[in-house]
Amino acid sequence: MQKKESRSLETRVRANLTDLDRRGLRRVLRPPAGLDLSSNDYLGLAAHPEIVERMVAAVKRDGCGSTGSRLLRGDRDSFHEVEQAFATFKGVDRSLYFSSGYLANLAVLTALPESGDVVFSDERNHASLIDGARLSRAATVVFPHADPDALSQLLDAHAGAGQRFVVTESLFSMDGDIAPLAEYATLCRSSGATLVVDEAHAVGIYGDDGSGLVRETGVGSEVPLSINTGGKALGVCGAFVAGSHWAIDALIQTGRSFIFSTAPPPAVAEALMAALEIVQSEPQRRLALLTRARYLRTRLIVAGVNLLPGESQIIPIIVGANEVATALASMLQERGFDVRAIRPPSVTPGTARLRVSVNILMSDKDLDDFVEAFSECFTEVRSCGTVSS
Repeated sequence: MQKKESRSLETRVRANLTDLDRRGLRRVLRPPAGLDLSSNDYLGLAAHPEIVERMVAAVKRDGCGSTGSRLLRGDRDSFHEVEQAFATFKGVDRSLYFSSGYLANLAVLTALPESGDVVFSDERNHASLIDGARLSRAATVVFPHADPDALSQLLDAHAGAGQRFVVTESLFSMDGDIAPLAEYATLCRSSGATLVVDEAHAVGIYGDDGSGLVRETGVGSEVPLSINTGGKALGVCGAFVAGSHWAIDALIQTGRSFIFSTAPPPAVAEALMAALEIVQSEPQRRLALLTRARYLRTRLIVAGVNLLPGESQIIPIIVGANEVATALASMLQERGFDVRAIRPPSVTPGTARLRVSVNILMSDKDLDDFVEAFSECFTEVRSCGTVSS
């Protein structure tokens, strides 16, 4: 048998990068420039003067670093205070703060499922949920997107398993649609499964108090754990896992991404406290956001753009081919609109898109100008034969 020739790591990596170029999947780092149509700063809080001032004051008081993990010297009273405030905000017993939503999801899905259990994961869940399920000791079953009937059949097919977990986003980050949480809660109640919900893109926006879709849909009692980021609508960073006393205590004891991570800068807790106060005291921000989202959706539809059904602040414009998405994004960026191309593996092959996210700092004129620019750019790309009509 002929011995296979070895090749250097550099050769292999360069070949892989060339393949990404060929498939239109090479990614680049690009700082913000132009009108923000791509960030998750939905409520315009990232640069809010009150949040900035309170964080600066906290840095001067507490310093820049936490100096260690929460279980060593990195714990602070300010973390406990904001965790309790967030738990009250969500209407649950406790919450635990993580440096990122990714770490939070890894902790939940590696600390709680055990060998013999099954995690049922929506096929369009965020990568952090997918990776958490992969790293767990449980089996993973992927179910069709937002399909309670299919999930019901799969739950029945695995009725003999240990603990079963149904894991879903409440508002999906790439499609902008909302999960049927009430139907999932009913299925979990009847089957004894545990419902875990990632509220990353819903918290701060939905519900009378902005606490998210779990409370808005009335399924809070059926969700022992939800994951809620602080770096999107709240405008800061990190994430809270919110839920029952026993679940939070389990994460402190066995959540490796919590135990073995240096705690965030203490000043972040003060900034998050300020953001929570603004979200709860200024409901007009949430109303303005969803009003602007409806306006942009209507304008795009009138302009002949095919959109997925939805009403959220996340508006995907699916164009199909990777090259079309990148071409459109580049052309729009040149015109002053900061919109980014979303391609596999963030979305399924053949569904490359521009993920347009609305924020309250936009005016109606901004949105009108974007629709006009998109229509012109799309016509230009199509005329060049890059996309079919």
